[in-house]
Parts: sequence; structure tokens; C-alpha cells
Amino acid sequence: MDGIWNSRRSPIYAKNGIVACSQPLAAEAGLEILKRGGNAADAAVAVAAALNVTQPTSTGLGGDAFALYYDATTKKVRGINGSGRCPSNLSIETFENLGYNEQNRPSTRSPLFITVPGAAAAWVDTVEQFGSGNLTLSEILAPATIMAEEGFPVAQVCAYYWGGSESLLQNATNGTEMLLNGVAPKEGEIMKMPFLAETFRELGANNKTGFYQGRIAQAIVDVINENGGVMNMADLETHVSTQDEPVHVNYRGVDVYEMPPNGQGITALLALNILEGFNLQGLQHNSPDHLHIVIESLRLAFADARFYIADPAFESVPVAGLLSKDYAAERRRLISLQRAATDFEHGFPPNFSNTVYFCVVDGQGNACSFINSNYQGFGTGIVPKGCGFTLQNRGANFSLDPNHVNSLQPGKRPYHTIIPGMALKDGELYCPFGVMGGFMQPQGHLQVISNMVDFGMNPQEAIDAPRVQIDGGTAVGQILLEDGIPIETVRILEKIGHQQPILVTGWDRSDFGTGQIIVRNPVTGVLCAGSDPRNDGHAIGF
Repeated sequence: MDGIWNSRRSPIYAKNGIVACSQPLAAEAGLEILKRGGNAADAAVAVAAALNVTQPTSTGLGGDAFALYYDATTKKVRGINGSGRCPSNLSIETFENLGYNEQNRPSTRSPLFITVPGAAAAWVDTVEQFGSGNLTLSEILAPATIMAEEGFPVAQVCAYYWGGSESLLQNATNGTEMLLNGVAPKEGEIMKMPFLAETFRELGANNKTGFYQGRIAQAIVDVINENGGVMNMADLETHVSTQDEPVHVNYRGVDVYEMPPNGQGITALLALNILEGFNLQGLQHNSPDHLHIVIESLRLAFADARFYIADPAFESVPVAGLLSKDYAAERRRLISLQRAATDFEHGFPPNFSNTVYFCVVDGQGNACSFINSNYQGFGTGIVPKGCGFTLQNRGANFSLDPNHVNSLQPGKRPYHTIIPGMALKDGELYCPFGVMGGFMQPQGHLQVISNMVDFGMNPQEAIDAPRVQIDGGTAVGQILLEDGIPIETVRILEKIGHQQPILVTGWDRSDFGTGQIIVRNPVTGVLCAGSDPRNDGHAIGF
């Protein structure tokens, strides 16, 4: 992964279905389900489970998941929010009693930041709400179950990041369940995960109760409390996903859909609304002029997102106002084409009442855009005994300032970074799409959509193109530019006021995320997919 990408990927074409994800064996699992009569939703859950096996460095049942589903019959986009909530006995006062506050926070991997794992419920709900009905959950999980039990060869990029978390797992409770003879598996070594296989069997046989009650739930509660956390069985038993109405904007004739808060999907929509007012025709892709407009649009979007996004069950989030075209025009006026702003404050919209991303489109034109994550790689690294997955630390995204809109409260969902995307054109499916990677995600969404809509790129070209990122997803974050963008461009951006932009090379390019896109031709039904070369995966169809 050092240096520039020195190979070329062609976009993948197929007619009867395509899976695009970051692990080839997981893509095969999804394709198997499609060939057995499952639809895009069924295949997506099979991929999610297989990625839990082949890429636990990023995802698993100890984390959360979100899904967007396009129904080819109704031509509607629906969403499932599978994010977990803060334990009922955890509050800011708990942190204060331990000497912590917003200025003096515990480690992001603290067991106090473990929120209820929402992925299992999201998998079940995706199959129940959107699935074909042709396959049981056990049948859908079977490819991953077999792979976990019989073993699989570890891929190159995954092995690198597994090795980077070796010490975390060696020192975390039961973390050796995620290691091979006490150390991280190397590239090409066979890794078996028998405890995870058993967890899949219990989930498949008993659905949600197999995870949120009984042995697995008790193991989760026991290990969290053993490490100083406060989750109880009731927190797990009462967990539910929510079916949230997706939000969308029209970007130059393409309707782009995202999940609403507590997810950060509206950040991408805010930025696209702002970007739409600039004429990009005639600008060279990734030229200083182009990147300046992209960066400033994203900075404005983050200024609002980090101020307003929170759990709507607890706070009033002015989504409609934030996404109005009039508000975008007002915010756009703050951008100078000649000079970078030193800072952007949040606006006042009108108030109208390490992660895996993958996507599947089936032969009928149904599409599932799915994202599943632990957060920060293996999350806390803590493993419920005999379960084969690590627990997330998603609560680290809460603020410990009681006056903040995203303040930690019992039963509340945190500001969530993981976001699936879906796009329609003229009422028909255009593409499921996504780019993983913390606060990079909405930035990646904007760039790949703009690459296709504004610059005519195919899905693979749109993913391959070097990216820009505002580090940390704040209005004042440092500007990171991916290797492949000329150094002269970096110098020009600094000259017009962007603070210390740096060129990122080698393995650090993982900071720019991993994307997948599947475009469908509405006339012929032909599918065209791209998969990110920054990871181990590919797109595969039949």
C-alpha cells in the first residue's frame, strides 16, 4: 500500500446481482445467498456476518449497524437504525464521581463507553422487514458460521490492522479469543473462530432473544461489569432498532438518501446542498480550485453537524431546516473563492416542526446499503467470554458536557459516525454507496457522488480517485490530502489560507476510508460496481 496505486481495477458488470465489500470471502457469502434465492437484504446480512469473521478488526456483533433498503416494487427507500443506547445506570455524574469531565475524559476504550450492541437486532430486522422470505436467518448466517468454524486465510490489509491491535487484545479481558496462539494472525494464516460460530448458531436459531437474553447477554453484562462498566440485563432485553424515515436532498438531478440523526448522514447532505451552488464544469478534478470549494463546503457542514446532531428522542434536531436549499444558499455566501476562512461557526437553520461498508443489488433491482462497525478497530478489545466478538466503544462520541446537545444520558444514542448511502435518479435506483472511516464518511459520500455526477466517473473511478479529508470532522480540522494529489496543489491550498495541509502516503491512507458503489442501469438492468483498492475486497456478480 505504499506509494501511489500502481494497478488498475475495471468496474465489475453483472445482470443477476452484485456484492461489493472489503473482503472477497464475505462477498462470496453474499453471492451464495443471492444464488439460493435470497434478495439484496438477505445477502447483506450474510455479508455482515462473514465480515465479522474475516474482518473483526472493524466490525462485529459487539457493534452497531445501519441499513438503507430500496424496494424495486414500491420504489421507496426505507431505513433501519441499529445503533445501541447508553446503559440505564450510566450518567455524566458517574464520570464526575470518578474524577472525569469533558476536559478530562477517560480513554476512548474505557468500558464506560460501551453502549448496547445494536448489530444483532439490526441483522434480524433487516431480514424480517426487507428480506425475501425464502431463507431462514440460520440459512443466511450459514456461510459465515462455516467459515468461522472451519477457518479462513487472513487477508493482507486485515492482517496489518490485526497486528496493530495485538497488544490491545492481549491485555483485554478474554481478548485472546480474537488471537491465534496468543498473537495476531499473519497474512495467509488460517484463523478459526469457533466461539463466534456458536454465537451465530444461537442468533440464527433464536433470533433476537438468542443474543439479548440468555448466555450471550449474560456474558456481555458480566464482562462489562467485571471491567468497571455498568450495563445490566434489562439494557439488553429492552433494546430495539428503529425504522427511521431516510432524509434526502436532490443534487443536480440525483436524489441522495441518508439516515437521519443520531447518524451524521445529514453532514453529507448539508455539504452537497452547499456544493451544488458552485459551477464545477470546467474545473479540473482535484485541482486547487475544486478542492478549495469541496473543503469549505465540508467545513460549513461539520460546523452545523457537530452542533446539532444528537438523538432525536432526546433533542429537537432541525433536520428540515438544515437541509433546506434556502439555508444552503445562506451558508454558501460565507465561502470565498479566493481565500480559506479561518473558522466557521454553526448557523441558525429554520426549525420546521473503522467500520465496514458494503452494498448489494439483486437481479430484481432491490438494493441494500449496509454499514456495521465496532468503532476504532476492535472497539474496547473486551470480549464477552465464549462469544467470539469484541465490544464497541461507541459511547466515546458522547459529550460529557451536560449542556451539550449530544451529552451522555441514560438510554440515549450517541452522535454516530457510520452512515450508509443510497441514490435515486428519476425515481429509479441509481446506486447504493458508502465510504467507511469515522468522520471521513460524509466527506467520502460527497466526493464519490460528485465524482460520478459532476465528473462523469464510473463507480470504480469514483472510488479510486484520491480524496481530501478534514481531520476529526470539525470546522477547524487539519486538511489531509491523499497521495496522488500533486504536491503543488497542497502548496497552493496552504497559500490561500488552508492551515498546514499535508499529503498522506502509505498505510496511513486508510484514514481516507474504504468505499463501495453499485450503479444500476434502469433500462437494461445491468449492474456496474466499484470496490475500494484501499482494502482487501472486490465486487463480484453473476
